[in-house]
Amino acid sequence: MVIPVHDVNPARRVPWVTYALIAANVVVFLRTPGVAGSVTGETGLAQLCRLEAFLDQWAAVPRELIHDRLPGLVPTGGVGIGPSGPGCLVGPPAYDKSPPLSVLTAMFLHGGWLHLLGNMLFLWIFGDNVEDRFGHVRYLLLYGVCGYAAAYGYALFNTDSGTPLIGASGAVAGALGAYLVLFPRARVWVLVPFLIFLPLRLPAWSVLGLWFGLQALYSYGAAVSQAGTVAYVAHVIGFVVGMLLAWPLRRGTPPPPEPRGILWGARARPGTPWRGRPGPGW
Repeated sequence: MVIPVHDVNPARRVPWVTYALIAANVVVFLRTPGVAGSVTGETGLAQLCRLEAFLDQWAAVPRELIHDRLPGLVPTGGVGIGPSGPGCLVGPPAYDKSPPLSVLTAMFLHGGWLHLLGNMLFLWIFGDNVEDRFGHVRYLLLYGVCGYAAAYGYALFNTDSGTPLIGASGAVAGALGAYLVLFPRARVWVLVPFLIFLPLRLPAWSVLGLWFGLQALYSYGAAVSQAGTVAYVAHVIGFVVGMLLAWPLRRGTPPPPEPRGILWGARARPGTPWRGRPGPGW
C-alpha cells in the first residue's frame, strides 16, 4: 500500500548491528545457489535442483521444527529422469542438520531480490532507532528472539508442512513492532502509488499499523489469492513479540524531533535562531 523511504528520527549512535545484519543478508544471498537466475530471469532445472537441496539443508522446515528430526528422503541437488520426465533426485540426507539451528540460518536466506530488498529497506529505515534505544547487544537479542518466535509460531500453525521457511521477515517485523511502541509519533516519508508515486509524510503509527493490519488480514487468506506462499503468520507473531519486548522501554524513550515545515522570510536564513512553532508540513 505504501513504500517507506525515510523517517524523521535521527539516531544518536551508529547502528553497527543493523549495518552488519544488512551486509550479512546481502552476502549470503549473493552466495546462494540460483541467485543468478533470479537476476536474469533464466532458471534451468539443474539450478532449481541445487537451490532446492541448499534450502532444504539450511532453511527452517516446520515439520522438522515440531518433530525435531529429519525426513528419510531429501533433495540431493542432482537431476534425474523418472516416469514423468526430468526432475530433481532425492535420497537419504548426507548432512547432519539441527532444526533449532536452522531457524538462525534461515533468517539470512531469501527467495529473490524483491524479498531481500523489501526486508532490508524496512530494517534500514526502522532498525537504527530501535538499536539506538535498546543498545547493540539487546537489539541483536531482540532481532534473534523475534525471528525464532516467528519461525516456531508459524510451525505450530503448519505442523505438517515440508515447505522451507526462509527470510528475515519475522525478525524485521519484531523491529517494526518495537519501533511502533517506542516512536509511534515519528514522521515517516512514504511513497503512495496513486497514478504516480505520491510522497507523503505520515506518523509511524499509521504506516506500521497499516502494515501490521495487512499482514493480519493476509494471514487469514483474505484479500490475496496466494496467501500460502508467504508466511504472514510469522510476520504477525514477530511484530507482536517485538512490541512486547519494547513495552518496558517506552516510558523512558525521548520523543522524536518534530519535523519543521517550510520556513519563510528571516526564518529561512541560515544561522537565524528558530524559537517559534514549526510551520505547516508538506
